[in-house]
Amino acid sequence: MAGSNITKNALAQAMKELMLEKKFEKISVTDICNQCGMNRKSFYYHFRDKYDLVNWIFYVGFMDHVSLGDYQGDEGENNPDRPWKLLTAVLDYFYEDRAFYKKALMIEGQNSFRDYFHDAVIPVFQYFLFDVLNGEDYADMFVMMICDAFIDALVRWLQSDEPERPEELISGIKEMSIRLANKIVQENK
Repeated sequence: MAGSNITKNALAQAMKELMLEKKFEKISVTDICNQCGMNRKSFYYHFRDKYDLVNWIFYVGFMDHVSLGDYQGDEGENNPDRPWKLLTAVLDYFYEDRAFYKKALMIEGQNSFRDYFHDAVIPVFQYFLFDVLNGEDYADMFVMMICDAFIDALVRWLQSDEPERPEELISGIKEMSIRLANKIVQENK
């Protein structure tokens, strides 16, 4: 198992290096293998294709960086800062490796990283919006809308020349969300 992780990590590092040099579409499995001195058979033993490799890079790195259990709390515990802390941790992860994720989120096509990440964040937003959604007819559509908006904002943020620190961005988003919620409440009294 340790040898498997060494191979996967070498392929992952090769992909990250290549993505800094050229567009994802121009990178072949042969390029990845040549970059780390492995053969195509080793690549295909571990990954279906280069999309699968990019998704694995995220999965492994994200799971090492963010433990969702740290943000769930005990049953019945109501801490309104948990979702904001989780979002800050997610942005921290992307910020630390922004050169790679800036490009990874722009990959298009079937099995793209953006689609993979979208599917990965749906349960997170469902969990934290559970008490708001609680069986509403439009709950799924609302979660999809929040996920789409989050990912679009993430891409825009990473594409900026000098993205602000994650905690600053989340603080601003939280403040604007509170203002919007207060306005909605006032208008519906």
